[in-house]
Amino acid sequence: MARTKDASKAQKEPGRMKQMWQVFQMTRRYDSTAQWLMLLGFLAPVLVSLGLALWLSEGNGFTIALWVVAGVLAGLLIALVILGRRAERAAYSQIEGQPGAVGAVLRSGLRGGWVGNEMPVAVNGKTQDAVYRAVGRGGVALISEGPSSRTKRMLDDEQRKVARILPNVPVMQLSVGDDEGSIALHKLPAALRKTKKALTKPEVLAVSNRLNSLQTSLPIPKGIDPMKARPQRGKMR
Repeated sequence: MARTKDASKAQKEPGRMKQMWQVFQMTRRYDSTAQWLMLLGFLAPVLVSLGLALWLSEGNGFTIALWVVAGVLAGLLIALVILGRRAERAAYSQIEGQPGAVGAVLRSGLRGGWVGNEMPVAVNGKTQDAVYRAVGRGGVALISEGPSSRTKRMLDDEQRKVARILPNVPVMQLSVGDDEGSIALHKLPAALRKTKKALTKPEVLAVSNRLNSLQTSLPIPKGIDPMKARPQRGKMR
C-alpha cells in the first residue's frame, strides 16, 4: 500500500523540467520580452566561447569542443537566471495593488540578510491600507501599502514606536504603489538591499526578536503567495 501511495504521489507531482516549462509559459504570458532576453543570454556566451575557441585552439578539434560545451553550459545558466528574475517579476505583477502584496514579497522575496513578516504591523480596516516591517543590515524598514496620502501618518506613528523602543537603530520609510516617490512592488527587495549597512548580523537578529516580542497580533489575513496567485483575466487580455 505504501509503495502504491508513493507511486501515485510521484505521478501527481510534475517533474523538474515540466515545472520549468510551466514557469516559462507563465512568465512569457505576462512578460513578452523574457523569451528574447533568455535567448540573448544563452547565445552570447556560446558565440563568445566559439570565437575564443577558433582563436586559441589552433585548429584542435577537442579544444574547440570543450570551449563550445563551456559556452553552452554558461548560456544555460544565464538563461535560467534571467528566467528566475523575470518569473518573480511576472508573479508580483499579478498581485500588485492587492491587499497583502507587500507581505507576500517580505515572506518570499527578501535577500541580503533582510527578514520581514507577512503580517502588517498596522492596518486601516476601512481602506485596507497597511504598514509592514522588515529588519536588515540597513536597520528597520517600514513599508506602506496604499496611497501615500493615506499611509504617511501610519508610517510616522510606527516610526515613533520603533524609535522609542530602539533609539539607536536607523529607521527608514518606503512606500509601495504608483504615487510619486513610491516604488513598484517588484523593486522592493532591491531597494532594501541598496540601503547602507548599519547593523551586524547578530544585531539584526536581536532587533528583529525585540520588535517581534512587542508586536500585538492583528485580526487580518496573511499576505498573498505570488507563486500561487491566480492570473487576473483583465491582464491576460
